[in-house]
Amino acid sequence: MKKQKKQIPSVEALEAELGRTRHRENYRRVLRSTFFSLVVVAAIAVLVATLWMPVLQIYGSSMTPTLDEGQFVVSVKSSQFETGDLLAFYLGNKLLVKRCIAGPGDWVDIDEAGNVSVNDVPLDEPYLTEKAFGECDIELPYQVPDERWFLMGDHRSTSVDSRNSTVGCASKEQIVGRIIFRVWPLSEFGRVG
Repeated sequence: MKKQKKQIPSVEALEAELGRTRHRENYRRVLRSTFFSLVVVAAIAVLVATLWMPVLQIYGSSMTPTLDEGQFVVSVKSSQFETGDLLAFYLGNKLLVKRCIAGPGDWVDIDEAGNVSVNDVPLDEPYLTEKAFGECDIELPYQVPDERWFLMGDHRSTSVDSRNSTVGCASKEQIVGRIIFRVWPLSEFGRVG
């Protein structure tokens, strides 16, 4: 029997194989790094979206013409609110969006024509297309309780809000945040006022 001679690979073949091995390792390292980067970015985005800047979808027509059903908005967690701010708050397990009309200790009065006064000063409400008394079962003038905010929808004839005792005034614990930005649809992308 004849012994077979082992072929020794050439230097070029060894270098080519080494190049393929390095390329494969680099590819795996880049793929692994990209995957972990995407996971970290997604985790940060989820944390920001749930803890600091929740993204909310609008349901219903109580905020038309300012916000329409199906739009997506961004809110910012805050504990300081001013008259005119749009606030998202929980009522039971429902998330509602209404406009801040008055804060703790303020006196709210609404006449039959739907004109709103806070502390005997008529509100300038350029965001309304029509005024209405709406569904109101509270005794007017009404003093907002401590640590609560009086909220009303922009579509006053259909909105059920702080004028109704079933909703009442919102407390800090109920408020998710102040609506600042509309992100969808893209044609209406921008600040919300």
